[in-house]
Amino acid sequence: MKYHVAIDIGASSGRVVLSYLQNNQLKLEELYRFYNSFVVENNYDVWNINYLIESILIGLEKVKQEGIEYCTIGIDTWAIDYCLVDKDGQLVSNPVSYRDNRTNNVIQYFEQQFSKERLYQRTGIQIQPFNTIFQLFVEEKEKINKTEKIMLIPDYLNYVFTNTLGIESTNASTTQLVNTTSKDWDLKLLETIDISIEKLPSIVEPGTIRGKFLKEKFRNYNLPEALFINVGSHDTASAVIGVPALEDENWLFLSSGTWSLLGKEIDQKLISNLTYSSNYSNEIGVFNTVRFLKNTIGMWLIQEVLRNFNYKYTYEKLTYEANKLMGFQQFIDINHPMFLNPDNMFEQIQFYCKETKQKVPKTIWEVARCIFDNMALSYAIEIQALVSMIPTNEPIDVLYIVGGGGNNQLLNQLTATLTQIKVVSGPTEATAIGNAIVQMITLGEIENLTSARKIIRESTELQEFHPKQLDLNVIEKYKKFMKEYERWKV
Repeated sequence: MKYHVAIDIGASSGRVVLSYLQNNQLKLEELYRFYNSFVVENNYDVWNINYLIESILIGLEKVKQEGIEYCTIGIDTWAIDYCLVDKDGQLVSNPVSYRDNRTNNVIQYFEQQFSKERLYQRTGIQIQPFNTIFQLFVEEKEKINKTEKIMLIPDYLNYVFTNTLGIESTNASTTQLVNTTSKDWDLKLLETIDISIEKLPSIVEPGTIRGKFLKEKFRNYNLPEALFINVGSHDTASAVIGVPALEDENWLFLSSGTWSLLGKEIDQKLISNLTYSSNYSNEIGVFNTVRFLKNTIGMWLIQEVLRNFNYKYTYEKLTYEANKLMGFQQFIDINHPMFLNPDNMFEQIQFYCKETKQKVPKTIWEVARCIFDNMALSYAIEIQALVSMIPTNEPIDVLYIVGGGGNNQLLNQLTATLTQIKVVSGPTEATAIGNAIVQMITLGEIENLTSARKIIRESTELQEFHPKQLDLNVIEKYKKFMKEYERWKV
């Protein structure tokens, strides 16, 4: 039996998941889960990369404790953030988090040299102030001068474990530094942000061998022999691989976690004035696909509200109590910058409602209901926009919600009702599944993506949510509010 380990690290947690095929069923076993968060260091919000390395090694020890002497390994993480590595292979500093406020006003300064329209035409990527291109634009020049190579987070981790260089393509595309025509680093954009191309490793494809695990570097750990494989190292790329779609369905995906990534897997990039004005991304997918999507705020809002109450309540309790309340009492723009990293999310939402002259939610349950309602409204609006941009404009059969957010039955039902589309939730661990699937296809255990999705569907318990009748025309009210809100400034 062949064993595969998916190392899947998100912005709030990481996991080491063992997978294998048994009687044409995909088997998963989570061996280790660990917390992740940025910390403050030298006035920046940064990731503790050495903690992540140690956590991975602890997880791989647990693989060996299972009696597994040899396996393959794939790593995926969140996108955009990067490590600066010096000529000795050491970190110049811990990587800064995309939530750090250093890029708050970066776009207006960048536009003095390069317009947003030109940037989008060259890359096809959604313009967000925390994209890698903008982070590098404001990076300390002293640190850049010390840097030999710039690596995205999963590629740096692969480098630590295999001593090989490369930036995997699904993640590279999110940097907004990859030219949509050449599919390579854009020299003009690098010149604009004053970064030498020599500092960027070559772009490598998912489904290729990364290198042998140099476990002798870590003699204090009891580790298996292993071969690292390039998977879809952007966690959304792996999550989309894990969607259990049927071959003849016209489907959308929603990868629901800290962020909500709503989109459609397509064959060719869609770059036009409409996709630019709608701010949709054309990210490189696995196996010659494109992830045409919009990145919006996700469960981050709820995570932060729970943190504000010192995790006194569970997600399940929060959802249960929110479901008892009357819905759509407030409209909020969940993607407003004020919700990106406030000191207190609960109070920030109350402040927003007060300033926009709405009923102010008073309890944690009311704030949770406000968040869920407005997340579902945001999905409904974006699906309308997305469908209008797809050339065929055919009716959508199903929306697949994968990731941890798919466990929220209240949000799933709200989404089905507001979009009037059947929602199928699951698998929760779609990212780890997609990571493992690429390893299996690379080794020839599974023939192709179509076969893989059939196996995923037959191996996963799925839930369906069907649209219900909605009494209030809340979508039109939401649109009206958002139009009025455009003139409102906090």
